Amino acid sequence: MRLKPGAGANPDVETSVIQAQRPGARLPIALLVLAAPVLALTLVFCRARRLNWLLEVAPALLGYVALAVTYRRMRLSDFCYVVVFLHTLVLVYGAFYTYAETPLGNWAKEAFHLSRNHYDRVGHFALGFFPVCIIKEVLLRATPLRRGGWFTFIVLSIVLAIAAGYEFIEWGSTYVFASDVGQAFLGSQGDPWDAQWDMLLGLIGGAAGFFLLGPIHDRSLAQLGLPIELTPPARSATV
Repeated sequence: MRLKPGAGANPDVETSVIQAQRPGARLPIALLVLAAPVLALTLVFCRARRLNWLLEVAPALLGYVALAVTYRRMRLSDFCYVVVFLHTLVLVYGAFYTYAETPLGNWAKEAFHLSRNHYDRVGHFALGFFPVCIIKEVLLRATPLRRGGWFTFIVLSIVLAIAAGYEFIEWGSTYVFASDVGQAFLGSQGDPWDAQWDMLLGLIGGAAGFFLLGPIHDRSLAQLGLPIELTPPARSATV
């Protein structure tokens, strides 16, 4: 259906809305039930030190707390909960072995004659690819921002800021924790440009997630009864 001007819609924006009831908590709870044993078992039986596991998985754990605290105030779309779960799996796999020793990364290193285990690159790509959906949704629902070039720029700037901030955390860990834990968490593997690569891949991942996952995310937003803008607001003419 189309929203008519005066009924809560911006008259300068063409909007499409699918009327639907507010989704329940079934999917978030189901994903939490799936994630809980994965987190518990990998913590207990991890090949790396448990402190390293906690450092690697901390973003997911903090994310779960934030989603639980804000659930009643802002129940996110189902798709956002799915991407959080998928991102958790990426983090847990790296935390179980340490990113430099993951079997998948070692296989790729041998099969493609790479100089290092590149699974940490996958992790930093995922740091932009999955969270970009949450950033986008929160900005659309909690701020006056609307889709367009500047909106895309702001979303990707936040992704890059998170990627850069994570590099500061990795760097600081080498001073705070034991050298073996700090170095395992840093995961540079002797690459002097590791931090720059990680930030770049976070930004590339954010852009890929923004455009590739966008249509699926928009359909999930529509199930909440939220408007999906099809065209950006028209610029007002100046006399």
